[in-house]
Amino acid sequence: MKQLIAALACSLVLVAQAQVPASSSKLPPPTDDSVYQAFGQKAGIRALMEDFKNRLLADPRMQAFFKDSDRERLVTQLTDQLCYEAGGPCVYKGAAMKPFHAGMTIQREDFNALVEVLQLAMDAKGIPFRAQNAMLARLAPMHRDIVNTP
Repeated sequence: MKQLIAALACSLVLVAQAQVPASSSKLPPPTDDSVYQAFGQKAGIRALMEDFKNRLLADPRMQAFFKDSDRERLVTQLTDQLCYEAGGPCVYKGAAMKPFHAGMTIQREDFNALVEVLQLAMDAKGIPFRAQNAMLARLAPMHRDIVNTP
């Protein structure tokens, strides 16, 4: 059942991505903070990103991408980014996705694996399915800026 939900959520990400105009790599700010609240505000998002980082480093599909990263900076940047995307008061000051990932060889399978790991972390933190899907829909447009290899 969990695999079915993960596959469905990945499909939702791809559908949401297809519905965003090709010229848009970022959605406008959310109009409410319900997803931010469902994620436990900034502290909840930070805890989620700590768990996510640990899962990325433990996942053989993701290890190569994150093994040399500044782990504290990674968690801080991801926390600010998801906080903003969730409708929270944070400001993301990190790198733009396209230039940052340009030097990496990232395929669709890699992106989907990262989404799977994020879903496992969200499930472990008890984030409601509806809020998970809302976040995935917000993050989906990044796909075109991150995946750079057929």
